Amino acid sequence: MSTTENSVIIVGAGPVGLMLAGELRLSGVQVDVYERRLTRSGESRGVGFTTRAAEVLAQRGLLQRFGEVEITRQGHFGGIPMDFGVLEGSNFGVRGIPQWRVEEMLENWVGELGGAVHRGYEVREIRPGEDSVTAVIDGPDGPIERTAAYLVGCDGGHSSIRRLAGFDFPGADAVREMYMADVVGARVRPRPIGERVPGGMVMCGPLGDGVDRLIVCPIGTPPSNDRSSANATEVAAAWERLTGESLAGAEFTWVSAFTDATRQVTEYRRGRVLLAGDAAHIHLPAGGQGMSLGLQDAVNLGWKLAATVHGWAPDGLLDSYHAERHPIGARVLRNTLAQGMLYLSGTDIEPLRSVFAELVAMPDVGRHLSGMVSGIDIRYPVGEGSHPLLGSRLPDAELELAGGRRIRIHDLLRQARGVLISTDEAELATDWHDRIDLVTVRGLPPALDGTPVESVLLRPDGYLAWVAPDGGDLSTALQRWFGPARVTAQAA
Repeated sequence: MSTTENSVIIVGAGPVGLMLAGELRLSGVQVDVYERRLTRSGESRGVGFTTRAAEVLAQRGLLQRFGEVEITRQGHFGGIPMDFGVLEGSNFGVRGIPQWRVEEMLENWVGELGGAVHRGYEVREIRPGEDSVTAVIDGPDGPIERTAAYLVGCDGGHSSIRRLAGFDFPGADAVREMYMADVVGARVRPRPIGERVPGGMVMCGPLGDGVDRLIVCPIGTPPSNDRSSANATEVAAAWERLTGESLAGAEFTWVSAFTDATRQVTEYRRGRVLLAGDAAHIHLPAGGQGMSLGLQDAVNLGWKLAATVHGWAPDGLLDSYHAERHPIGARVLRNTLAQGMLYLSGTDIEPLRSVFAELVAMPDVGRHLSGMVSGIDIRYPVGEGSHPLLGSRLPDAELELAGGRRIRIHDLLRQARGVLISTDEAELATDWHDRIDLVTVRGLPPALDGTPVESVLLRPDGYLAWVAPDGGDLSTALQRWFGPARVTAQAA
């Protein structure tokens, strides 16, 4: 048996598990990722990111690894076209990046940081203790046991960790089954935001290199017991039935089935076991929010878990993961359910769609929906203060340092540390220099609404824990999110 009680076990080497592994390694936490599959999934299930997910990748210097990316402000809500750029800083997201590329990039990043991904391992039992958690794992050479400070299940919608740890997973069962496929040589009309047709909805959009993503949503197809049995013949027949277009001669490179099942665990943490991504929530993949939601779970959890393992986390920091992310997950479940009703129902929904289209055209409604789907309107309850930016993400901007050099805000977050950006030396914060970076600038840009900003304290996930003026007391914010001052800890 191997015992490493200052480490973290992550189960699942999809985008969420790998993102969390990288976040922990940036903070110096020993991480072992165990994955049931022998190789990467090779799937293109997710094909892009929402605005906020793209931002958190950019904060770590990861979005740039994809090279040129396609960003569009034109999208939809439940199939009703809308301009996401009506809200400043928002867009419909980054498109055209299949999930296998995300996994490849993140696994390379984790390897560069010294993290280990073990493939061909399946967790069979969990034994949580007061100070550690032990996992019994079947591996290529037989069963092994590993003990760590914490274990995080990032093993998808059918999570074994969720079941083994006894998490409650309430919600709504699936009522329909749908298909997605990657096809070469389809020769069908593009339908990038989908099209309602008699009998259902169809979508076709390019993924690059001659590959098109097809989505087929027939009305009245009940969910099967074995969705892994979906095949090209079944998808081609459904496509032709709904569109009249033949896929004869096309090459199917990947086929999958999905449903509209909607569930969320009641708690994201049970003692030493936590969940993130689809292990914690499943929903209809409307608007490409699934992978993006999970990546943001990982970035929210990573620095808090690292602080707890290292021993400087203030009381309640790790519990704030559930407190902050559970409501965000619930909101995504609600908006995807609403989109499914608008998008996938029969002709009886047309009066509602007509009224909703009128509402979407109103700027205030457009801004509300854009902020909700893009994720840029997230605002966490971080403490006292009345500044309008407090608790929200700080948009990227170029800053001029005191010495004249220029740097972007996202570049200050590369190492997943807190950052105090100020126009003076901020001597009060020097006692936290082992946990936050102190950056002196010649000035900060105003808030989006023109409100002056003098100094800001950024959490490692890019959210504002304190703002001057009118953002509360800096010392209180530092202690709330980064623990006691170093000198205070030494005196104690």
